[in-house]
Amino acid sequence: QVQLVESGGGLVQPGGSLRLSCAASGRIFSLNTLDWYRQAPGKEREFVARVNGGIKRYGDSLWGRFTISRDNAKNTVYLQMNSLKPEDTAVYYCHANQMGVDYWGQGTQVTVSS
Repeated sequence: QVQLVESGGGLVQPGGSLRLSCAASGRIFSLNTLDWYRQAPGKEREFVARVNGGIKRYGDSLWGRFTISRDNAKNTVYLQMNSLKPEDTAVYYCHANQMGVDYWGQGTQVTVSS
């Protein structure tokens, strides 16, 4: 069992920044993949960013505004979000894969509004 806990969400004005954190705990052996998804009400869950080893991927619509990073010693993945737009408003979920098993966090709300 692996637990994922997101934090760092909140209300931010357009153009602002937030840094999300996702801490993994439990029976951790090899978290090969850590990534972020987001979902707005009534919309499908959307891929945001992924880190697998030293390889990083981002959603096509992010225009370089988001940066994913990982602290292996802390089993924590981060998502730095800059130049936030109202359309970034969503619940952001942390996801991990270990030995072919998927784990999801509970989500953290990000609201971008004036």
